[in-house]
Formats: sequence, C-alpha cells, structure tokens
Amino acid sequence: MSDGHGEILVVDDDPLNRAVLRRSLERQGHGVSTAEDGVEALAALRARDVDLVLLDIVMPHMDGFRVLTAMKEDAALRDIPVIMISAVDDHDSVVRCIEAGAEDHLPKPFDPVLLRARINAGLARRRLHTLERDRLRDTLARFLPEGVVEEVLLRGGGDPRLGGVRLEATVMFCDLRGFTSFAERTPPDRVIEVLNRYLGEMTDAVLDAGGTLVGFLGDGILAIFGAPIAASDHADRALAAAREMLAVRLPRFNAWAREQGFGDGFRMGLGLNSGSIMSGNVGSERRLEYTAIGDTVNIASRIEQLTKEHPFGALLSGDTHRLLTHPAGDLTFLGDVALRGRAAVTALWGLGAA
Repeated sequence: MSDGHGEILVVDDDPLNRAVLRRSLERQGHGVSTAEDGVEALAALRARDVDLVLLDIVMPHMDGFRVLTAMKEDAALRDIPVIMISAVDDHDSVVRCIEAGAEDHLPKPFDPVLLRARINAGLARRRLHTLERDRLRDTLARFLPEGVVEEVLLRGGGDPRLGGVRLEATVMFCDLRGFTSFAERTPPDRVIEVLNRYLGEMTDAVLDAGGTLVGFLGDGILAIFGAPIAASDHADRALAAAREMLAVRLPRFNAWAREQGFGDGFRMGLGLNSGSIMSGNVGSERRLEYTAIGDTVNIASRIEQLTKEHPFGALLSGDTHRLLTHPAGDLTFLGDVALRGRAAVTALWGLGAA
C-alpha cells in the first residue's frame, strides 16, 4: 500500500457488480482482486496481502456476515478493514455488521463520490494501523526473539501489553566481574563503549537461543527462556545460551577489550534456575516494561552470586538440570548448597571451569 492506493478485494456474487467495482477502483489506482462468494473470499485473504475488503452481505454458500465473523476470529485477518455492500435496505443487517467489526456500509447502486471517500478512509485507517504495528514490532524485537515477535503480535491483536501469565520457565542472571572497578578508572565514554559491546554480544546469545531479554541491571542481564511463549525445552535453550556466552561470546569480547588496551579482559558469572514464574508488562500507560517475578527468579539471582565462590562460569540448579532433555557431559555436580535467606538447600551443577 502506497500513495493512498491499496490492494482491495471485492466480494460479490453478481458478476456485473464485480466488474463495475473493479473498473472504478482500478481507475483510482488501486490493485483489485475479486471473489464470487465467501468461501473463495477467505481463501483469497489467506493467500495474498489485502488492505481492504468490499464485502457483499447477501451471497450464496457463505454470506457476508459469516465471512466478517470468520475474519474477526482469525488473528491474521481481523485487522483488515471491511466495508459491507448490499442492495438490501435492511437497517438491522447493517447494524449487525457494524457491531461485528465492519468499518462501514455502502448501499447499491454505488455513489462514486461516497465510494471513493469511504475506501480512502478505510485505507487511511489501515495505514495508521500498519505504522503502529511496525513500531510495536520494533519495540518487541528489542527483547524478544524474532520468531516470537509475530506470534506475540497475533495473540495480542496488536496490543503492546503482554498480560500476566504463569509459566514454567528457566531464568538466567548474568553478571560481568570486575566491571565496577574498571568503570571507576576509565573515562565515561569508554565505559559505555565497553558496556554496549559486552551487552550486545550477550543479548544476541540469549535471543539466538530463543530467550527473552527482561532487562539490564547495570552490567548484569536478566533473561528468561519459555516466556512469554511457552517452550517445553526452555532449560535446554538456557543452557545452550550459557555455553555460547562463556565459550564464544566472552572470549571474543575479551579479545576486543585487549585490543583496545583494557587489560587482560573480564570474567562473568551466570546463574540458571527453572520453575514457575509470573511474567507480563508492568508500569503505566506512558512506560511499560516486561518483567518476570517469583521465587524462581530470586533463586536464580542467588545462584549467580555463588559463581564468585566456585571455579565455574555458570551454575545451574537441580531443577534446571532435571529438565534438560539432552545429555550434558560438560556439567559437574557440586552437591547441595545453602542459599542466602533460604532454609532448604539447593542442588548445584557447574558449567565451564573458570
């Protein structure tokens, strides 16, 4: 859709009406396709991109109201503007269609001026919706994997608010060791440069493994795997991301840091824990942030802190280890460990000797 023109689907069982509308719309510069009944219309909508539908109410096999209802129940079609057309002077039918989600109604025979005005208005709304959806997609892509963004948009109908859900997931906390002292002796612009380089490497590893970036905590990262879209292999995904971060991303970042004269490089610690979490957007209408809360998150944070006391780059809880679906020969069992503020002990496994 460009320059005020769009792809329009004309659905009418009368071949003369279809021909008249096609000629009129093509003279206005629109792309036009046609369907002679509701079944054909739905097939056409699912086969190609359409910006607006002119939909007859009275048709054999499947009438316009049933087509409209099917479109509004389909997440991929519900946002396409629909203008109902009918020769029937039936106020109740028009009201029924508008209440079901139609943008407008046009009576037959068509007034050319009214037809142009209502189509232009419908296409303008479509352009506005597309711009808003693109903006939302760009926003979501900052913390969700690309493959998840479209599914979230379809489920939410374009609503930027991810409603609160309880899911089984794996939580990752990640911290860069020695960065605070480095920042104290380094010019601010270089500190930001180093931090951005590090965060770029690590968040790419999270997103590439199918994780969701919840947020940055200074030089720390909070990510979850298995939310907002459930994934049965969330523990495997989190472990894969941890391996990538320790074995590939950190060495590459440290090689760059040494080239820039920032000493011998940095170490990092990761904590993984699996269990039930609550996730969703929190905040106000002006500012929303995606977050995850619950005891599972708190335990992951405390496990990450324990990496300072063990010669491993990452520590996994027993709950995460039990959920792994693939053998993990590079993990070392460390026994049951008491976590700060908790009476029960937690089984720990180590990954990547420091």
